[in-house]
Amino acid sequence: MAETAETTDTADTTDKKQDRKAAKLARQIDAFAGQHGGAQGHLAHIGQAGTRIVLVGADGGWGDLVAPTFEVARLAAEKAGLTLHEEFDGEFAARVKTGPYEWTRMAGIQIGGPANPAA
Repeated sequence: MAETAETTDTADTTDKKQDRKAAKLARQIDAFAGQHGGAQGHLAHIGQAGTRIVLVGADGGWGDLVAPTFEVARLAAEKAGLTLHEEFDGEFAARVKTGPYEWTRMAGIQIGGPANPAA
C-alpha cells in the first residue's frame, strides 16, 4: 500500500511541476503574442534538450522557447491558445521577417561576414 501511495505522490509532484512549467511558458507565449499582434507556432523536437516552441508573430517577428518535454510544450501552447502548425513549411516560414542582424549573422557563419564570436 505504501508503495502505491509513494508512486502516486511522485506522479502528482511531477504533474504539478510540469503544469507550473507549462503555465510559465504560456505566460511567455502570451507576452510574445501581445508584443507582435498575435502569434502562431510550431513544436520541434530537439532531442534530450526537450522541445522547441517556435513562435511567429502576426508582424513577422519571431522567437522561440524551450520546454523540457513535448507534453509540456503542447500544454503550454494549449494554455496560451496558440495555433500550432504541424510543419514549419514554406507558407508558415514566409511569415517570418528577418532584418539586417539575422542576415549579418547568417553571412558571418556562411560566407565570410563578421566573425562568429562563439567560434
